[in-house]
Amino acid sequence: MRIALVHDYLVQYGGAERVLECFTEIWPYAPIYTLIYDEAKTHGIFKGKRIYTSFLQRFPYSRRNHRVLPPLMPLAIEQFDFSRYDVVLSDSSSFAKGIITRPQSLHFCYCHTPMRYAWDDCQKYIEEFGFPYPIRKLIPFFMNYIRVWDRISANRVDLFIANSKFVAKRIKKYYRRESIVINPPVNVDNFYISPKKEDYYLMVGRLITYKRFDIVVEAFNRLKLPLKVIGRGPEYNKLRRMAKKNIEFTGRLSEEDLAKAYSRAKAFIFPQEEDFGIVAIEALASGVPIIAFRGGDIVEHVKESHQGVFFDEQTPEALCKVLKNFDSNKYDPKKIRETALKFDREIFKRKIKDYIEQCYNQHLKEPDSFFKAERSEF
Repeated sequence: MRIALVHDYLVQYGGAERVLECFTEIWPYAPIYTLIYDEAKTHGIFKGKRIYTSFLQRFPYSRRNHRVLPPLMPLAIEQFDFSRYDVVLSDSSSFAKGIITRPQSLHFCYCHTPMRYAWDDCQKYIEEFGFPYPIRKLIPFFMNYIRVWDRISANRVDLFIANSKFVAKRIKKYYRRESIVINPPVNVDNFYISPKKEDYYLMVGRLITYKRFDIVVEAFNRLKLPLKVIGRGPEYNKLRRMAKKNIEFTGRLSEEDLAKAYSRAKAFIFPQEEDFGIVAIEALASGVPIIAFRGGDIVEHVKESHQGVFFDEQTPEALCKVLKNFDSNKYDPKKIRETALKFDREIFKRKIKDYIEQCYNQHLKEPDSFFKAERSEF
């Protein structure tokens, strides 16, 4: 089975890149096709791999300013040649799924989300990244083209794999396509239950607008409760200016220090709507209860009174109400951790490998009837 891997752009190391890393462990000789690649920003994880980039790689400052390039990305992703491959596996939340493959090839798309800034988050996208005024005025015109291309390009995928039930519903809504669900990998073995707890709440993630860390800072300012914030991002300076002395910003931490911070926290705060919240699963793997906004994928993994509690509005008032009544002693860390073990990296790798090989073998045996088959969750 000649297989190629495709990724939107490799200019950071986050959840999608962790998925790609697992793919490279399953198929170590598979080449990677991506629009733009920055070895430093991906921490050298993919160093030594065969990586093919698009013409956008040669643009000045493209690795730093890739967010202004979406109008060119459909053209760029379509330039790659996949004629030599039996299977192509795209790892996508935007453009990677839009590749063009030969009729005999199978194109699987591991979908983190339908392109958010083309559909439900278009206005948030314009606000979040602080584009200059002339660009803000032009974005809606380009978005119409990108939205049409995104819908059409979804038809080029033979089989969709959603990273959560929440995303599977969005694939159905925007692309009118069915998908099977395989949750992303989490390094659960890196996290542990600490016998020593400390009196602070914890929040982890990239500090960007949609994650709504601002409402958490405001709530903790009002209640004067201790909060640690781990991570960096465009909102870092703004949030620090908002915060009072009870809130500590640590920046990025080493894996060892991050695991320690999780394990000793009183509870983990998760105020955003996510397609799949890896940081929340890391908190569960540390035996820490979660205080989360009731939205996105997290509602699939947290049961109230067992792993945490929800608030129903993304407001400081709603979070304050929950915090005032929260009692961490009600929760059993061992039972909390058990719910996270199913997301182990090796389990993910086995599911992905088995599913793709099973479909490929079935395709070889019955090519004419393969796409008529019904497929449920794997």
